[in-house]
Amino acid sequence: MAARSDERAPTATAAGTPGGERQRAGSAVGAERGWDGVGVLAALWALGYGGLGVAWALGAPGFPYGSGDPAGETSLFTAATAPTAGVVIAALGAALAGLALVLARGWGRGGGRTAALWAGGLLAAALLLLVPDQRVLASVGYGPVFLIGAPFGFPDFPYTQAWPWPVVNQALVIAGGLLLAWATLRYGRRTAHGVRPAWATPEAAARWGRWAVGLAVAVPVFYAATRFAWALGISLGMSPEQMAEGRESGLWILGTGLGGGALGGALLTLGLVQRWGEVFPRWTPGLTGRRVPPGLAIVPALAVAVLVTATGVTMVRLLVTGALPVGLTEAFAGAAILPMLLFPVWGAALAVATLAYAIRRRVL
Repeated sequence: MAARSDERAPTATAAGTPGGERQRAGSAVGAERGWDGVGVLAALWALGYGGLGVAWALGAPGFPYGSGDPAGETSLFTAATAPTAGVVIAALGAALAGLALVLARGWGRGGGRTAALWAGGLLAAALLLLVPDQRVLASVGYGPVFLIGAPFGFPDFPYTQAWPWPVVNQALVIAGGLLLAWATLRYGRRTAHGVRPAWATPEAAARWGRWAVGLAVAVPVFYAATRFAWALGISLGMSPEQMAEGRESGLWILGTGLGGGALGGALLTLGLVQRWGEVFPRWTPGLTGRRVPPGLAIVPALAVAVLVTATGVTMVRLLVTGALPVGLTEAFAGAAILPMLLFPVWGAALAVATLAYAIRRRVL
């Protein structure tokens, strides 16, 4: 893949000279002395969400877990109560805010730096994978279906019902988790004193990024194939009665919409390793030849990676614990469950592919 002139790596000669080493070290130190905006945003998010915890603990309405989430039978927090969980949320918010400020300021050497990296990574993973469930992905995925079907009166209930407050709350938690994860990655880069491991060079990222993209494309294509099969009348193991019920309820139309969205996502994923993912191609009038802002690819890709991973983790957990809703098991059989069990693979591969893209575009 051809590189743009403003994105080329430093030459070996410049990087190998003592002056080049001092310049790189000086740049790293200078970055550490400043404040990283992503880390500051993560700290503000943590303080804000911790403040909600205080309010819920004191009896404010809107507690989005446990009894405050009537449709949350798939949630990990069905037994949560506002007085107890509110205090926990407030304490975690304060701790996360402190950690985010450490990341934003670039504090820490040696063991302290390692501890900050582990803490940021693990807490971000907890926010992204334990709090959300499959409902956020479903709400996002149904959006285009509602938009296209609205003139025809399909589906026959408003899209706003797909975003009740507990689901909106999960989206807020995902936003905080992404901020913390990104702040942690930036902290690791800013405090590395300009030294890149071999795997994190743009050249290496171009190689392993292609493998990650291939995997991140294969799973959604498989998922889409099962949904299209239902729409075409291929039962994939379901009884004639179940197929008829799906046709009458419009379920297969919804499934086709979700399958189409998965295929669209797979196509966009290819942009992480294609030239048109860096420079707008000819089929984008008014933008042709312009540089693609890295965030235009990174932000949605990371969001999708989180959503599909959280959905897959939820389905695996419910299946392993025997808590998968009986209606879901009977109505969809293995054809629905199997692709969703592969969602963690999809999400992990997409996250890795996005990381490779960010390294190649010099964002990290």
